[in-house]
Formats: sequence, structure tokens, C-alpha cells
Amino acid sequence: MDAFFDWLAEVNGVISDFIWVKVGLILLIFTGVLMTCCTKFFQITHFGHWIKETIGSVFRRGSSTTKKTDKKTISQFQALCTALAATMGTGNIAGVAAAVVIGGPGAVFWMWIAAFFGMMTNFSENVLGIYYRRRNKDGEWSGGAMYYLADGLGSKKHCRIISRILAALFSVFVILASFGIGNMGQINKIVLNLESAFFGNVDLGTVAGIPVINLVIGIALMILAGLIILGGLQRIASFAEKIVPFMAITYIVGSLIVMFVHIGSIGDMFASIFRFAFGIDAVVGGAAGVVISQVITQGFKRGVFSNEAGLGSSVMVHSSSNVKEPVKQGMWGIFEVFVDTIVVCTMTAIVVLSSGYIDLETGLAAEGVNDATLVSQAFGNVFGQAGEIFIALAMLMFAFTTVLGWSHYGSKAVEYLAGTKATKIYKVIFVIMIISGAIMTSSLAWDISDTFNGFMMVPNLIAVVALSPLVARITKNYVDRRIKGKKVKPLLSYDPKLQQQAEEELAKEYSEEVKEEVGV
Repeated sequence: MDAFFDWLAEVNGVISDFIWVKVGLILLIFTGVLMTCCTKFFQITHFGHWIKETIGSVFRRGSSTTKKTDKKTISQFQALCTALAATMGTGNIAGVAAAVVIGGPGAVFWMWIAAFFGMMTNFSENVLGIYYRRRNKDGEWSGGAMYYLADGLGSKKHCRIISRILAALFSVFVILASFGIGNMGQINKIVLNLESAFFGNVDLGTVAGIPVINLVIGIALMILAGLIILGGLQRIASFAEKIVPFMAITYIVGSLIVMFVHIGSIGDMFASIFRFAFGIDAVVGGAAGVVISQVITQGFKRGVFSNEAGLGSSVMVHSSSNVKEPVKQGMWGIFEVFVDTIVVCTMTAIVVLSSGYIDLETGLAAEGVNDATLVSQAFGNVFGQAGEIFIALAMLMFAFTTVLGWSHYGSKAVEYLAGTKATKIYKVIFVIMIISGAIMTSSLAWDISDTFNGFMMVPNLIAVVALSPLVARITKNYVDRRIKGKKVKPLLSYDPKLQQQAEEELAKEYSEEVKEEVGV
């Protein structure tokens, strides 16, 4: 049996390397560059506008951003928080540390590049998600890559059958990935970190060969997750709305304190990022250095793994918001990538580079450095034992909210394949599988699910590229109407009935916002 698992791990490694490195990264960057050009560098040219219409609108009186229009939808801000809950996982902490240890400080630069173009990939996914969404039998919005594959790509000549096959495959990959990287992998990381921080010297024995501590933590997490997940998207969104801003701000503040403690080396940190971005291996000589291919690969992989732009995952929750404008939810997608990678991952990178475990002159990690505990050690150097406990709790919150977000992704994929009734069975199985994550000792399940995660992006990006002219038209339509003030008919939905309904609701919404602004 061991030989079989070794063989399976080897085969999965080859497939994962092919789908992520040989194909995935190239396809992801190509799509990001394409969508950036198609939208005329929207993330830069309209920076002030998307900031104002996303996080800025949260504080604007009378804004619909934080309001729910009915019990079957969630607010735009809740959609963002739920999407961030799924993307801000252990990768934002341990993953970034691994990228720097393997690829050197220069990997951070390429992580930024991946995020810059990933903003417009995520933007495009969300625009298409809103444009092709529809109401299910329960009156809830359903949207995602499977719908713009079936109805968007499927509307093109000779693409009807292949588009439905790709939509079905995408849904299957989402379900498989949700159990692995979205559930068991995250839970396993939680258990390992809690054991290290709080139960390092505690031995409660085993039950049927399973450590009692693992079992107890797993049961507690299963019960808590069950209470939230089985309550549906509204309960998940309500929880995410409260916990995500808190955990993000707390982690950023903690990271800033670590940065200011090492303020004297901040210049050297950023200098090393740019100096090693192009693999200057001559500094340490030949093979001992960090070669450019390794730097770029690690940076791109961490940027993509972190914000999931291009996977088509967060579209499924963004499509459930009460927004009428596809571009408006697209802008929340830009903000999502910005917060997840440009802000949170950069904070982790600064903590890692200021830890003293990375030589800023050579770009190499100190001998014996463990990237899984590097951030915890860096915080421990500043805050002592409290710092290590803080990171353990941060990993708990980041990973647990990821589980909640992925439960929704999986349920939407099940709904597409088998209908709304089947989602109840899926949710129960998903919650029970949390126990498996707590007691699992092999990383094989995580590795295999990571491969399925990579498979998700292929059909999704095929659809985004094929529908790029439509994204360009919808974006131009929005810019003409909302920014340039031209009187043109809005592009809101592929369905004539939903288009008409959205137009009427949009007119009413804008009218009410104007009244609020002038104090009427």
C-alpha cells in the first residue's frame, strides 16, 4: 500500500507541475495581461473610482454597499468578505514564507506583478458572473464559471457541446478541491498550529491510533463550522462580515509593529526585493544562487495561490450579491486581490525579510530554516511567546474562514450538477469531512486537491479569454455611463427579462443615492 501511495504522489507531482507551472502560470499571466489591455488598464486609469466605489462606499451615507435588498441575497460588502474569507488562508502566512525561502526576496516582486494583472482577471470573472447569473428554485442568485461557460461560451458557433462539458468538469473540480484544499488541508494546518502553540507538552494518548488532542480539536471545529455552514450563505456571509475585517486589520497591525521594530533595515528589505527580482545569482555564485526562473515561478505561484484570481472560485459568492452593475462587482474583485496580495501578503513578506533568517545580501535563507514556522518565529522575536500564539490564532482564523468560503463554492458546484436539494447532502458531508482533516497525517490529500484546484482554472480561463470582447464592451458601457456621463443603454444581463428588471432597480437605486447625497 505504501508503494501505491508513493507512486500516486509521484504521478500527482508530475501532473501538478504541468498544470500549474508549465501551463497554468503562463495561461494566468496571459489572461491577466489580455484583460488589462482590453479594459484599458482599468486598475490604474480608474484607480480613484474603484476605490471610491468599493471600500469608500462602505462609509458613504445612503450607499447600497452594505444593505441587503432581500433575504435571498447578500450585500456587496458581505460578498467581498466571504470571498476574502475563502482566499485569505494559510497561504497568506506560510505560503509567502515558503516563496521567499525557496525563491528569495525577489519572489515578492513577481508576486506583486501577478497580483497587478490578477486584479483584472478577477474583475473579468466577476463581470461575467453577474452578467450570466440567474435565480435558482429557492430564489437565490446562482452564478459562476459554469454558467458563463454554458451560456456565454456556449452561445458561440460550434461551442455548445464543449462548453457544457467544460462547465461540468469545472464543477466536478470545484467539489473535489473544496474537500481537499478548502477543507481537510486547512483544518490540518489549524490542528498542527494549535498543537504547536498550546499543546506542545501535552499528551492525552490515542483512540484507535488517533491522537485525542487532534480528535477533540476536530470535533470542536466540526460543530462550529456546522452551525455556520448549515445555516446557508446568509449565515456564512454574516460571520465573514464580522470576522474578516477584524482578522485582516489585526494581522496587518501586528505586522506593522514588527516592521517598525526593524525600521532601520526597511530600506535594505525593499532593495533586496528589487535586486533579486531578476535572479542576480552572481552575488553568491552559480548554482548556489537563486536563479531567475525559480524567483519568477515562486512569486507568480504565491500571488495566484493567495488571491485565486483565474480559478473562477470567488465568482460564485460575488454573484450572490445584491449588485445590479456587473462592473461594480468586478471592482470589488479588484479590491479583493489588492487586499489579499498587495496588502496582507506584503505584510507577511516584510515580517519574513525582517526576521534575520533571510540574508538580505545573498537572498538565501539561513540553514535549517523551516518556512512553515518562519512567520511565527519572526513574531516571537518581537513579542516573545505571545507572538507565536498570535500567529497560531491568526492561522486559525484565516484557515477556518477559508473552510466556510469553500463550503459555498462546493455547494454551488453541486447545485449546478444536481440541483438545490443535493446541496443539503453536500453540506453535511463537507462538515463531517472536517474530522478527517484533523486526524490526517499525510499531505497527499492536500497535494491532490491542489492539482484539482489547478484544473479549475483551465476551463475558467478559456471562457474568460473567449468572452474578453464582451467584458470590454460591458466595461466601456459602464465608463461611458457612470464616469463620462453619456446616456447609453446599460449592459446588465444576458437575459432580457433580468436586463429589464435590473434597469428598473438600477434607476431607482441611483435616484435614492442622489437624494441621500443632497440631503433630501
